Amino acid sequence: MEAEPKPSDTPEGEILPEDPELYWLHHTYRGEGERQLTVRAVIAGMLLGGVMSLSNLYISLVTGWSFGVTITAGILAFVIFKLLTRIGLVKTEFGMLENNAMQSVASAAGYMTGGGTVAAIPGLMLLTHSTVPSHQIFLWITGIAFLGVFMAIPMKRQMINHEQLRFPSGIAAAETLRSLHPVHDGTEKEGPSEGELQAKALLWSGIVGAVSTWLREAKATWWPKFLHIPEKIVLPFTFKGAPLLKWTIAFDTSLLLFAAGGIMGFRAAWSMMLGAAINYFYLAPKGVSLGQIPLEKLGQGSIVKFTVWFGASLMLTSGLLAFAFSWRQIARALAGVKTLFGGKADEDDPLAAVEVPSSWFVIGTLAVAPVVILCGSVFFGMKWWLTALCIVLSFFLAIVACRATGETDTTPGSALAKITQIGAGVAAPGSVTTNLMAANVSAGIALHAADLLTDLKSGYLLGANPRKQFYAQFFGVIAGSAFVVPALRLLVPDWTVLGTRFPAPGALSWSAVAKVLAGGVRELSGPARWLIVIGGITGIVLVLVERAFPKKKEWIPSAIGLGLAFTLPFWNCISMFFGACVALAIERRNKAFAERWVVPVSSGIIAGESLIGIVIAGLVAAKIFQQ
Repeated sequence: MEAEPKPSDTPEGEILPEDPELYWLHHTYRGEGERQLTVRAVIAGMLLGGVMSLSNLYISLVTGWSFGVTITAGILAFVIFKLLTRIGLVKTEFGMLENNAMQSVASAAGYMTGGGTVAAIPGLMLLTHSTVPSHQIFLWITGIAFLGVFMAIPMKRQMINHEQLRFPSGIAAAETLRSLHPVHDGTEKEGPSEGELQAKALLWSGIVGAVSTWLREAKATWWPKFLHIPEKIVLPFTFKGAPLLKWTIAFDTSLLLFAAGGIMGFRAAWSMMLGAAINYFYLAPKGVSLGQIPLEKLGQGSIVKFTVWFGASLMLTSGLLAFAFSWRQIARALAGVKTLFGGKADEDDPLAAVEVPSSWFVIGTLAVAPVVILCGSVFFGMKWWLTALCIVLSFFLAIVACRATGETDTTPGSALAKITQIGAGVAAPGSVTTNLMAANVSAGIALHAADLLTDLKSGYLLGANPRKQFYAQFFGVIAGSAFVVPALRLLVPDWTVLGTRFPAPGALSWSAVAKVLAGGVRELSGPARWLIVIGGITGIVLVLVERAFPKKKEWIPSAIGLGLAFTLPFWNCISMFFGACVALAIERRNKAFAERWVVPVSSGIIAGESLIGIVIAGLVAAKIFQQ
């Protein structure tokens, strides 16, 4: 085998690897010859991403968990256009870079649930017992998402082109597209491709999820009762003088919860199960004996009003401490602020025609920030200068979030939002609305900036045009908002369904933290204060133990999984635990089989049940079905 030539051996005129941008331009970039951001790619991305945003909205309100949509959208688009080509409705093949642009649109749409629709806004409804109008939600979350997209501009070339941060989800998306769109060698493969098989699995599992949900929740006088599946399997026992159902101890027949457990992983699921056991067999009964939970009103809502203080405190301290332990990452991010704007002048920049100019960051931010400031003032009564300060702070927090995503594939949006919440608690004491919405600004900007960079990493590896992927994000943001806002209004017509029909763990934990930071712990009862202290200490201990024994991490409870259990009903936790156990058993038996099928099948079930759940909510609103 011949050794690779050293830079000194490189013939004159060839681009040296030491200049990564020029090397990419000459060796990876596929030029303008291939279709990328086409009309059909935009439409497909808006529709697929919009539908998946509904799925993310539904499952986040039920479980507090959300899932990436990029790879699933890529597989679905590939199969849909293959089918349309075969039947003659589409004449040209849906190419790899076209699919990559479609993924950028779909990803931006799918993540619109992170702009406040599953945490901050429902949390505000819980605290104020009010409803936020749809047009306000649309303008607010869209403005925040646009800011996140613009703030990612100066980070792209530094973190992806020069530092070559991994962004693991971006790499996975690129590899998936390469497998779906292989280079043709002139031979014809017999039978369907792996991508087609995965798409079929997703489709059929989606049908199963949709049908099972219809049979569970379709309550109408004209629907045959013998076709109805009970929502819960109830055990005929009592605990501490109350039926088990009152303690939420039952088996939920929802396949969505089972599928969510299969995707989230065994560690998070067993941690959640442990938290549920502690919560419902010790903490909730203790709350009843202390008079904090009325026995005559025992149920999910009354229990969580007390136990949320332990879970929220645990997640807050663990998130902030884990964030603090990433000080090297934070230092690298902040130290690189100068380099973000240190690029070449456009006239001397060979990538000027394909990269997004840094000037767009300034122009876009200055154009969108006043809109967000105005919305904050008019809709939520926020002081204009405080919203402006949050936006400036969010830029630096977004740098940290994007670096964390690039290095670990985890975006610490909630932890970063808590930093803003603490600052808002000092600047505007007593205002829970300001506290929640200030955190919403930081979390939303960080999430959308990290999402764009993850998409751009995929495009970088495939040789796509980054400027076209930047445009794609705006189409996705608009589509996601257009789908999510009316769906949220349909699913959550008022605050009373939060913590009851929809557990909404994100809303519960965010509102609990906002209440403490805005009003102070003095407003809480003595037992609730103790829960905050004990939960906070538990969160710190979990992070320290995990750092002390990194090789034993799988046996150390996940702080997020454990904390969420104190905001969820028992039947949610046990269903997700069973789903994770089945996924683990499949993985232990055949890892390759599990990697190929667990995620598509689980995603299909989640999508099918979520979409039918939204349809049923619409039928209820139209008074075709009973409540």
